[in-house]
Amino acid sequence: MFNKVLIANRGEIAVRVIRACQEQGIGTVAVYSDLDRNALHVRLADEAYALGGETAADSYLNTEAILDAIVRSGAEAVHPGYGFFSENADFARSITEKGVTFVGPPPEAIEIMGDKISARAAASKVGVDGVPGNTEFLTGPDQVVAFGKEHGWPVAIKAAYGGGGRGMKVVDSAGEAAAALESAQREAIAYFGRDECYVERYLTKPRHVEVQVLCDQHGNGVYLGTRDCSAQRRHQKLIEEAPAPDLAPEIHAAMGEAALKVAQGCGYTNAGTVEFLYEDGGFYYLEMNTRLQVEHPVTEMVTGVDLVAEQLRVASGEPLGYEQADLEIRGHAVEIRINAEDPAGGRFLPSPGRIEVLAPPSGFGVRWDGGYEAGDEISQFYDNLVGKLICWGHDRPTAIARTIRALNELRLAGVATTVPADLAILEHPDFQAVEHSTKWVEDVLDLTGVAAAPAPSSSGPDENPGEAKQRRDVHVEVNGKLFSVSLWIPESDLAPAAKVATKAKRRSTSGGAGGGTGSGAVAVPMQGTVVKVLVEVGQTVEAGETVIVLEAMKMENNVPAERSGIVTEVRVEAGQSVGGGDVVVVID
Repeated sequence: MFNKVLIANRGEIAVRVIRACQEQGIGTVAVYSDLDRNALHVRLADEAYALGGETAADSYLNTEAILDAIVRSGAEAVHPGYGFFSENADFARSITEKGVTFVGPPPEAIEIMGDKISARAAASKVGVDGVPGNTEFLTGPDQVVAFGKEHGWPVAIKAAYGGGGRGMKVVDSAGEAAAALESAQREAIAYFGRDECYVERYLTKPRHVEVQVLCDQHGNGVYLGTRDCSAQRRHQKLIEEAPAPDLAPEIHAAMGEAALKVAQGCGYTNAGTVEFLYEDGGFYYLEMNTRLQVEHPVTEMVTGVDLVAEQLRVASGEPLGYEQADLEIRGHAVEIRINAEDPAGGRFLPSPGRIEVLAPPSGFGVRWDGGYEAGDEISQFYDNLVGKLICWGHDRPTAIARTIRALNELRLAGVATTVPADLAILEHPDFQAVEHSTKWVEDVLDLTGVAAAPAPSSSGPDENPGEAKQRRDVHVEVNGKLFSVSLWIPESDLAPAAKVATKAKRRSTSGGAGGGTGSGAVAVPMQGTVVKVLVEVGQTVEAGETVIVLEAMKMENNVPAERSGIVTEVRVEAGQSVGGGDVVVVID
């Protein structure tokens, strides 16, 4: 076993790996960006090394900085977590070439399965068929249009080296192809460091079912049951459960055997996940994630297997200590991803900011995997996952009821979260009857009026208790160390431009754009970076038309005009950072 492991990640997965290492007496090394200097994973690790930079590209995707930290720390192994470099064969190879163990599959397997196109070919070679799709990288929107005409609309553009819904865009018509491909490539490069994409048929009402596999370096392999991840928005999972409900035993077994064939067919070792789309009694191979999954805890809860500990043992050369017949699925588990997003009636708006209160629930069968504590900052530059609530029950109804109780017990304030939407899903008859699909949240679930509780308007003594206040986050440097301070400023003390932004923000969050009689001042609903400006001064726009594309927490958000008219001001440009409520475009 290793003496010291470097975790090339941040947030809750870094915390998860650190804890697993500590339980086995392994020293831990954290790495951090400028914004994460005091993050929880840094506080828990035995030692930590700065990567510099704020954005993921400048820090957690900075290969040279991470390699330097490996050398300086003397780490014997690197655990990549998920996201960032976890499915990057070049990174894995650069680690192994230095004599350091990559806690994951060999680079060759990542290359085969990490590239979704070659992965489809590899699956087909072992007799596992996938959803119809192309077998080459997209070079332009014409290929998307041609595929749509042949197979029918809608189609899905997907990042070839990604997963988790990042870099995936659904295209409903030929006219949407160019913009969708451009957006998918931007998200893919931001999250995975590569922008290659491919296209495949988009099923109309599928369930997303996946199989956890684990293979050692001695030719042994097992599958650890199924998971259902069909409750999604923007192709990103909200709720996962194990085992996948309402599937015949022979389907579970067939999926498990198919997943193991796919993994062993490419010489895979360590933990991985093979994903399928299930519809009308049949299933199609979707992709393989050559890493640990965000939803791995539900598998741990129903099998009793610590997957991170197994990853470390397999990477150190130990054989699996059990066979397929030894594994038993016990009960049911549900995982809730607590994201810093306001459900906002179904719009799911990113909500970066400081966590003021965080008190996770507890009780029998309840687990909390978190990456933050009260006082920590959720940055716009990273993924918005605050933590994961995992609940076990002897059957599915018990697990769901326990999860609802635990969500109601959770105390989390300072940032908006997806909890109200999670409760709406869990309590809905469709979900409880397993009549939902991957499109159910967006197409069927009515989230009208479902939103996060409003933030407090003030804190502490107040000379003018009746006057509204606005929060302003200020960065203060003391003796070379950066501190973030939150101030609640009376509106009367705000600069004129800020007052306009405040009023615009109130109008923009109080109603939709459909009526065409809203504010002419288009304000962004959250902090972020302007990706693209779609209008110019003098241009005529219609209510609901997108005027800028804003990236926040690695998700692109279209900011619409609330009224029809002529653009008289454009106050931002691509690459510029903006704060929640800032006016970006003015329409008369």
